[in-house]
Amino acid sequence: MDLINKRVVITGVSRGIGLALVHQFLNKGCRVGGMGLRNPNIDNPNFKFYQTNIRKIDNVQQSFRSYYEQHKGVDILINNAGLGSFGNIEDYTVDQIAKMFETNVYGTLYTCKMAVPLMKKAQYGHIFNISSTAGLEGYPQVSVYCGTKLAVKAISESMYKELRNFKIKVTCVYPGSTKTDFFNKIESISSHDYMLMPEDVATMIVQAAETPDNFHQVNLEVRPLQPRGPIKL
Repeated sequence: MDLINKRVVITGVSRGIGLALVHQFLNKGCRVGGMGLRNPNIDNPNFKFYQTNIRKIDNVQQSFRSYYEQHKGVDILINNAGLGSFGNIEDYTVDQIAKMFETNVYGTLYTCKMAVPLMKKAQYGHIFNISSTAGLEGYPQVSVYCGTKLAVKAISESMYKELRNFKIKVTCVYPGSTKTDFFNKIESISSHDYMLMPEDVATMIVQAAETPDNFHQVNLEVRPLQPRGPIKL
């Protein structure tokens, strides 16, 4: 499918996978609206940044309405905004728990609530919800994050069955460890070049958006081949 002039909304565009997605969809000729807390300052006439706290429904509503006023619809929505903290279950603060669920789960629901009626009216659309391999299996010291990403998985599975008859695709993406700022505050793990690259994850999503209308990739799971580097013999 040709992506030229497609109307794309991406959350969490300040850095990492979200920023890579903005650049790649712009290179395809799309009209991109980016939502986030920090402006990536991209100089392109087809890009507009909407400062948005994805945890706040009124923020999300205002950003969507502003985008709709200019473009009159949304063809592709990518729920990329995410937040994660490491810690033992008893050590998480109530604020940390709330922020992760509000960002990763509520934020996804808020954007879908805004985009789906527009897509139903157009009988066309593609929603990408970015979960994680942490939504497929539990890992120690990320119990809350795993819980939020499992929720994204469940939401996506329900949505795809609910919306397919309206010609709306829903794809859930499960990246493994990716070289982003996610690991900057974790003493035991540092980003390295054997992780997935944000640009490669973004390319996979763009390619999925280019598939024919009747071709639906429901789940996209991708992991680094050698997350700890090559084995020394």
